[in-house]
Amino acid sequence: MQVFLQPEALYKNMQVSHSKEIANFHIVGINYKKTDAAIRGLYAINPAQYQHLLEHARTVQLDDLFVLSTCNRTEIYGFAGNPRELMDLLCRESNGDREQLEEMAYTKSGEEAIRHLYQVGTGLDSQILGDYEIIGQIRNAAKFAKAQLCLGSFLERLINSVLQVSKLIKTETGLSKGTVSVAFATVRMLERKCPDIRDKKIVLLGVGKIGRNTCKNMIEYLGVKEVTLINRTLQVAAAFASEHGLQFAPYENMVNEIQSADVILVASNAPQPTVLAHHLTHSSPKLIIDLSIPFNVEAAVGELAHISLVNVDELSKVQDETLQNRLGEVPKAIAIIEEHMTEFLYWYKMRKHAVVLKAVKEKLHEIHMREIQQQKNGANYKMEDIEQVSSRIIQKMINLMAGKVRKETDKSDQYIAMINDIFETGVNQD
Repeated sequence: MQVFLQPEALYKNMQVSHSKEIANFHIVGINYKKTDAAIRGLYAINPAQYQHLLEHARTVQLDDLFVLSTCNRTEIYGFAGNPRELMDLLCRESNGDREQLEEMAYTKSGEEAIRHLYQVGTGLDSQILGDYEIIGQIRNAAKFAKAQLCLGSFLERLINSVLQVSKLIKTETGLSKGTVSVAFATVRMLERKCPDIRDKKIVLLGVGKIGRNTCKNMIEYLGVKEVTLINRTLQVAAAFASEHGLQFAPYENMVNEIQSADVILVASNAPQPTVLAHHLTHSSPKLIIDLSIPFNVEAAVGELAHISLVNVDELSKVQDETLQNRLGEVPKAIAIIEEHMTEFLYWYKMRKHAVVLKAVKEKLHEIHMREIQQQKNGANYKMEDIEQVSSRIIQKMINLMAGKVRKETDKSDQYIAMINDIFETGVNQD
């Protein structure tokens, strides 16, 4: 399954400052396991920052990488001399501190980094086990990197393999069965905290993907209708409201709308908080659920006595019997990952061999043509000439092999054994 369409020719003239060996493939990241949402928000990368990061990466000869930034993690994958180079890129564009990142981040290299991407892409490493939305986020992040000429053949092949494995696990296991997501966790939280939710006035601030999914879940599972949509682009809110029979209001009316609401859902994904403490200081009691990373509700809002504030980390703790069923599917998913990771590593190994074999073929062709030209020397071509040319070619190949064996004395036995095996001479070296 190929999802990237730009040709490899785009990469021919690009230079790198490191070898594309698997040992030089790294990941640097932070996620929900060691950091809370507030810290993750400091290292979140928005589209503008992502573009700047990739542009700068090319100037320092890092050209095979991508960044995955979601509400639960920020990770940078790519080839570099060492993981610190990737960490430099991340710190350069994010609002986080380098010293803090070094303390909180995890780094993985080589096959460990490859396996990690498979586990992330299949939902095994998600805060909500089996979260299937992550694979779309990986696909989009990789497409963006490729459009900026920062995704090479290795990462493209690896990501395509991860996409295939994710699809297989979804269809052949129960890891993603049942409804469990941030949007669904929001519904469960509302059921718990607002049993009379149908009688409450709800404001949804932000009608992006998370906001739309949450709103659809509320309509389907809770039967709510009293929802007012607010979005910076009014047409987006108006279109979604018309489709689902909801109300909408212009962004300029946000303060008035949230002051009169009982429940506020914030999914605006702005770089700075949009709901501030002074907006609600004298308002009626409210439940506010902040679905954004970085937070779009000012921390001081949670200190107001009449406000109950919930963020994405608290939502992820909402457990459902579906999650318990998914745990039993983990071994099946891991087995599928290992099978396809083995295939990917075999492809990588064979690709390396193919490069060598191509070079050998070119070398043989060069010797062959040179010997023929020397033998012909402008004369007619005769059978005796062919025999002499072939004899000299064979001897020159033997000389090349012998020269290498003599030069690499510590590996001479290994080379001879390999040559013996390749040409199947039948000679017993014992």
